Amino acid sequence: MSLPPTAPNEAADLVERLDRLLPQTQCGQCGYAGCRPYAEAMARGQAGVDHCPPGGDAGARALAHLLGVPARPYDRTRGSHKPAPVAVIVEADCIGCTKCIQACPVDAIIGAAKHMHTVIEPLCTGCELCVPACPVDCIVLEPARPAA
Repeated sequence: MSLPPTAPNEAADLVERLDRLLPQTQCGQCGYAGCRPYAEAMARGQAGVDHCPPGGDAGARALAHLLGVPARPYDRTRGSHKPAPVAVIVEADCIGCTKCIQACPVDAIIGAAKHMHTVIEPLCTGCELCVPACPVDCIVLEPARPAA
């Protein structure tokens, strides 16, 4: 996929618009370090619109529409599309190791060393990166509650 060259402001605007279409999970399933690097790669014509499982087919179509390229379904080999869950820390089991805090790309987990941690639910994107980081398996994923 090769896009026509754009002026710096147009390129920055395109990256911003692409980034806004992405789900902001920062999960890395697309092969990039987060949603913005993926948006930058798409804007440069170095990545396809089908790399984001959290965005699903609808997200891939929206990205294709914005870029003016043919739509295609998201690449299922990268992961499955499912509603974004939210991480919950089982407080009684948390040992306060801070590994989940370090793994969270959006700073949705708070706590101090050797003290129980908690997830700030509205900030959690459901990327699941905290789950394998926990040495005592005290993080569970639950369906996100509807916004009030």
